[in-house]
Amino acid sequence: MSVDIGDRWRFTSALLGEEAAPPPDGPSPRVVRGVLLDVSQHMIVLATPEGEERFLFEGATRFWRGREAAPRELRLGDDVLARCAPGGRWVVDRVWAQLGRVTGTITEVDGETVRVDPGHGRPAAVAVVPYRASGRMAVRHPHLEPGRLFDAIGLRRDGAVEASVPATTQPPYPVDQSPRRPPARTMPQAVSAVVTWYDPAAGRSAHDDPRARLQGAAYPALDSGDDCGPGCDGTDPCLPLPRLSIGVTLALSNDETGERVAVPVIDCASALSRFCDRCRDSGSEVRGRLAELTLPSFVALGGRPEAGCVPATLRVG
Repeated sequence: MSVDIGDRWRFTSALLGEEAAPPPDGPSPRVVRGVLLDVSQHMIVLATPEGEERFLFEGATRFWRGREAAPRELRLGDDVLARCAPGGRWVVDRVWAQLGRVTGTITEVDGETVRVDPGHGRPAAVAVVPYRASGRMAVRHPHLEPGRLFDAIGLRRDGAVEASVPATTQPPYPVDQSPRRPPARTMPQAVSAVVTWYDPAAGRSAHDDPRARLQGAAYPALDSGDDCGPGCDGTDPCLPLPRLSIGVTLALSNDETGERVAVPVIDCASALSRFCDRCRDSGSEVRGRLAELTLPSFVALGGRPEAGCVPATLRVG
């Protein structure tokens, strides 16, 4: 049985109380981030910049906390990202808790601990590969040694990411032996490639840090006039990309779902050019990384953070 947005709001208002406002005339923001205050049989309560907000969930709502999880496995104080169901603000269809990702070049390995340089002045990141996940990680990351690329998703805990899912297949060569790629002779009007995500507020409070809700993208082909920090230079691109500047708006469409976002370029990501991978959970064969969206923007594009990427198209001109 289908339920229209008005009926869903009236049902939600009855459960949430008088503070539940009717749905707005325009589209509601579908991505919410906050700190978990409470979880019950049908509801989660988050502390957000707008105050205490309550969201219903249904039997079909999916939860993730390092892996697929039950609502009761969430912990008070967790950094929670929720995607609201289409057509409303009060029912969530996906919930992620304590999401973390470590992407870059390995600088040091000490037992289960892997230290990674993300590039572009970002602070060094630490991943822990526990024994229970080591077999899964080794299939796609067989060389955990300095100079190799690393990209894994997992549970953020105590300043590190407990890696549980490899986000890509590691190239068979070190970064300094990456093959030279010929320059593009012409620039296409549309570029289809891989879009990934990063979290500018990693390890900080989802409630207090505005970067936790930042909409934007790091882009791998910034114009040479942009002063974008160390390491943001002429890495051989994996695919032809137009030169853009900080502040330019990227118009991206999800090749699988048709969902779209328009977000500003806010940072450099030339290190993405070292990855010539494809989305492992997608049927698309496109390769190379087009942009690195902030976590809320990636979810708004229809991406699943635990998958790591989504095939998308950037249109130029």
